Amino acid sequence: MDKKVTVIGAGNVGATAAQRLAEKELCDVVLVDIIEGVPQGKALDLAEAAPIEKHDAHLVGTNAYDASADSDIVIITAGIPRKPGMSRDDLLTTNAGIVKKVTQEVASRSPNATLIIVSNPLDAMCHVAFDASRFPKQRVIGMAGVLDSARFRAFIAMELNVSVENTHAFVLGGHGDTMVPLPRYSSVAGIPITELMPPERIEALVKRTRNGGAEIVSLLKTGSAYYAPASAAVEMAESILKDKKKILPCAACLEGEYGIKGLFIGVPVKLGAGGIEQVIEIKLTSDENAALQKSAAAVQELKSALAKLKY
Repeated sequence: MDKKVTVIGAGNVGATAAQRLAEKELCDVVLVDIIEGVPQGKALDLAEAAPIEKHDAHLVGTNAYDASADSDIVIITAGIPRKPGMSRDDLLTTNAGIVKKVTQEVASRSPNATLIIVSNPLDAMCHVAFDASRFPKQRVIGMAGVLDSARFRAFIAMELNVSVENTHAFVLGGHGDTMVPLPRYSSVAGIPITELMPPERIEALVKRTRNGGAEIVSLLKTGSAYYAPASAAVEMAESILKDKKKILPCAACLEGEYGIKGLFIGVPVKLGAGGIEQVIEIKLTSDENAALQKSAAAVQELKSALAKLKY
């Protein structure tokens, strides 16, 4: 195939992303992990499924980075996952060092790639990758809003007993407890959800969306979500690889939009061959804007904490 995507981290998120990329025939896939045998074994397993799934994507598993050279996209999932009782922020120190190292490795071999960051704490890891790669801001993108919006959409569909395909939702802000689901911009077949359910049910869905990742961590007990995060990263990759120009909520480095400067924050963006081709500013109510600024303040705290770390 004429496109290549490297996935860093062959754990649950990375391996599932590799599977989705291959089965959609979007690209050839390189799966990189430090644990000897794991990326090789998973890549071989996926390759052996190809005759059944009917795709001709080429898959390579490796413990080194040379096979990643000239990738169009690099999806970074590397890092330790959350465990019960841990917040995403608890992962800061360990994952900052991991993300810095892998970013430097892939950026030196694929200087024209777009980076999609999945590692947690997401917004802070975007800053680490941005600094380590020295790529333009349009080519460093955080996967958060697509996942959070998908969770909100799923909960809306469950609540109203309608097809998920009819649901649309937007979640802005940082990827954590301060995220900002926007019911006013969320709809079913074009009908605002504010007309389809009472305020208390909407608030319950908003709360569940904010706690979506923690809910799964508490159920799994020994891991965190991976099917939906992988799907979210692949939707972003597909829009870039195919130059689809989808409008998706992603963590982007803002330079004055929404009154925020120098922070990676989840906002609607247009994703195309150039990465982030446009940051779309939507009108917010005073309450929505206050919630977004509060979320930005939480991201700023993480960025400030990063600055004090030696990683």
